[in-house]
Amino acid sequence: MGNSAIRFSSLAALLLVWHIVVWWGQPEALPAPLAVAQRLWSEGGQGDLFMHMWATLQRVAISFSAALVLGAALGLLMARYRTLDALLDVPLTLLLNVPALVVIILSFIWLGLTDVAAVVAVTINKLPTIAVTLREGGKAVNAGLLEVASVFGVSSWRRFSQVYLPQLVPYFLAACRAGLALVWKIVLVVELMGCSNGVGFKLGVYFQYFDIEGILAYTAAFVIIILLLDSVFMRRWEARIEAWRGR
Repeated sequence: MGNSAIRFSSLAALLLVWHIVVWWGQPEALPAPLAVAQRLWSEGGQGDLFMHMWATLQRVAISFSAALVLGAALGLLMARYRTLDALLDVPLTLLLNVPALVVIILSFIWLGLTDVAAVVAVTINKLPTIAVTLREGGKAVNAGLLEVASVFGVSSWRRFSQVYLPQLVPYFLAACRAGLALVWKIVLVVELMGCSNGVGFKLGVYFQYFDIEGILAYTAAFVIIILLLDSVFMRRWEARIEAWRGR
């Protein structure tokens, strides 16, 4: 059985368990999968679902890209320069241990209830993790291979692209996957607390009305998007990078 079939089987089993739990329990506390699907279809037909989902996707894309670029650059610079590593080690450790909720609250207080504050809060929360991951990757690079390439007259660009970068691929992929998984969650909290649109905002509205069906409908839409991004983009991207690395 292929991996796709196994994943589909696990999803079908999960839906079956969900249906059995609803059948034995109280539908008011946990709506049936069909009811959630109908609500999801209704929300999509009204247009609200796509509007709020698009707002969330924009915040995720911007904050994840900013955290990835800044964190990777900072991490590699720290791996290259020991003085910079020693200088920024304590601030990074502090940021890693400050609760995400604190960063979100302070961002909204200082920058107002704006999209800029939302993106800044998410970026600050994720940047330290990416920086630390790439710093460790930079330190793990085999300097001997770079020296051998230099002795044989390999150009700086080829040393960078064919010797240095391939050794960083596992760390970069780990930072991307872990970073994207965490950014989704933080964005929802940010939207719940201080945004007037987005999936997190909509979940907060449904929470106030104890609308479990609506909460699960938006959650299902969110999960579907994540699974599509993972299977269509992330896995193929990882496969291409690994193939390039092996050349």
